[in-house]
Amino acid sequence: MADFSVLTVCSGNICRSPLAEQVLRARLADLPGIDFSSAGTYAGEGDRMPDQAAALSVRFGGDPSTHRARYFTEPIVGGADLVLAMSRSHRREIVELVPRKVGVTFTLREFARLSEGLDDAAIVDASAVAPNLRAGLAEVVALVASRKGQVGPPIASEDDDVIDPYRRSDETYERSAAQLVPAAEEVARVLRLAASAH
Repeated sequence: MADFSVLTVCSGNICRSPLAEQVLRARLADLPGIDFSSAGTYAGEGDRMPDQAAALSVRFGGDPSTHRARYFTEPIVGGADLVLAMSRSHRREIVELVPRKVGVTFTLREFARLSEGLDDAAIVDASAVAPNLRAGLAEVVALVASRKGQVGPPIASEDDDVIDPYRRSDETYERSAAQLVPAAEEVARVLRLAASAH
């Protein structure tokens, strides 16, 4: 059984999406069976993370040392079981590229917003009905997606976006991380609970 694959996506794949990938990997490092990767909608292949983004990753437990940007392609998106975009515009580009992924594509903050109302037992129960880890995680993603009609939209639509700090001030990097990291930690909570059922 292949790993459950989580893909994070931003523009250049050097600030937001690698930070989200690395925070998720750090939080779930002890769990086998979940794979994390990232890509960018107009990434420069092989680019490294800026110093500010790399420093944030280290601060939140990540390892930026081996990250190299990659451009997102249909096979990369098509192979993902959960796609977490850093903004609504990225989410739109992902779904336009691979329409069949619409049900498993969210912005990072949207997924966190939808899942925060789910208690631990609901997540574990949803996963437990499946025969294996990958299927259980897929059941939980479907549960979160089903809440789109039940949980009201954010007060402002941009509340589902993570601000792009690239070539901006250190303060902007801090604001971006303050939006991104708590959302990534909520995603990690959900995936860990779902995995605990297997």
